[in-house]
Amino acid sequence: MGDIPKFDQFTSMAPPMSATLMSREKFADMIGIPVGVVIAWADRGYLPLYRIGKYSLINVALLHKQCLAREFSL
Repeated sequence: MGDIPKFDQFTSMAPPMSATLMSREKFADMIGIPVGVVIAWADRGYLPLYRIGKYSLINVALLHKQCLAREFSL
């Protein structure tokens, strides 16, 4: 039998994942903005949120769609 692949080999073969919902902390980390700024943006309604129970997640798919629509409306 062959060698058992290590976890790093599996993650390098996996296609990049695109999350449609993301926590404020993860979103801030992904775009390189402080968490406090992202929280303020979300609280002011600048970011689309999706609520699940007591959690509110950033709707990244809708934000992407809004950004694409705004790009062409100049």
